Amino acid sequence: MSGMASDRNNSSQEEYIPHYLQREDPFASKLSREADIIAGFYLTIIGILSTLGNGYVIFMSSKRKKKLRPAEIMTVNLAVCDLGISVVGKPFSIISFFSHRWMFGWIGCRWYGWAGFFFGCGSLITMTAVSLDRYLKICHLSYGTWLKRHHAFICLAIIWAYATFWATVPFAGVGSYAPEPFGTSCTLDWWLAQASVAGQAFVLSILFFCLLFPTAVIVFSYVKIILKVKSSTKEVAHYDTRIQNSHILEMKLTKVAMLICAGFLIAWIPYAVVSVWSAFGRPDSVPIQFSVVPTLLAKSAAMYNPIIYQVIDCKFACCRSGGLKAKSSLRKSR
Repeated sequence: MSGMASDRNNSSQEEYIPHYLQREDPFASKLSREADIIAGFYLTIIGILSTLGNGYVIFMSSKRKKKLRPAEIMTVNLAVCDLGISVVGKPFSIISFFSHRWMFGWIGCRWYGWAGFFFGCGSLITMTAVSLDRYLKICHLSYGTWLKRHHAFICLAIIWAYATFWATVPFAGVGSYAPEPFGTSCTLDWWLAQASVAGQAFVLSILFFCLLFPTAVIVFSYVKIILKVKSSTKEVAHYDTRIQNSHILEMKLTKVAMLICAGFLIAWIPYAVVSVWSAFGRPDSVPIQFSVVPTLLAKSAAMYNPIIYQVIDCKFACCRSGGLKAKSSLRKSR
């Protein structure tokens, strides 16, 4: 009986051995060489587009940095986070995919995992702050009268401190960063939840404070905005033209923010689902070939935000030119 009990204990412990400890070389690619080359080209294209797009947004914003409104400052911060992901993180994974293995060892793995989580968390918390800004400006019109630029910079300091804290917590011995199951990328060690209660507490804390809570705030903000817009159309019609135009501008900015948040969540939620399943589901139940798809999708989140900025900027330019023409014609008629 004691022998059977010891066998059961041994088998249960073996279930909690993470994938990177089951193999002699955790950084060898588990994909075919052809799949790695395709993934490498995919990330190269995304990295170039993301770097050029977000760099352009930052460059154009720097030209009018003294005139940026609080909401625009937050948008620039989002571009900085996206650019950081592209410049700091993507070269590591691109080189590794083309090399058919992770090339930078455990130190590079932990750095890559930290950088990806740091900038990703910064992006999500920035979008959370933007959603709150949109909610207060649309649902509480008096809010826009006291919000100043220094409030936005205080918010930026909080965002960067928040992201730094949660990205650095794993280095305090609470968690860790580890290679992905397919071997050529690194992430948070979700598999610690399989090993101990402390690991489960770490993973649950990360999920709540860095995904669920910010997402809940974003959803709450935009649901309230949609409900407010439906009921406020008649109210705004009674205001003068200047307030009506300001309201229209705020609604356009809100649509931009909603598109950005929706795109970010669409890109990252599949990865979050796979990560949660890896943490709390049956070990090794996620096929390696399947686990790489959400990872690549999540890495594309930094690419399309500049596209949204440019499309909306063109629309704003058209609206401004139309408004200027209308004002000039009104002056001539007067």
